Amino acid sequence: GVMEAHLAQQPFLAAVHPTIADIANYSYTAHAPEGGASLDAYPNIRAWLGRIEALPGFVAMQRSPIPQVA
Repeated sequence: GVMEAHLAQQPFLAAVHPTIADIANYSYTAHAPEGGASLDAYPNIRAWLGRIEALPGFVAMQRSPIPQVA
């Protein structure tokens, strides 16, 4: 929730441009659904992930299957 509110105010975590804070948090956040943590309720986080993925030279990590909730 803290990250969601923060990203409603600025495009990146520590500045108006990407920094090491964005890089450090990207993989944990982007792959949270693989651990069963949905990002559906966090539109600002999803938009931030898109901004990171649109950076020049971005290379995606391999994704694991998202677990099905029974």
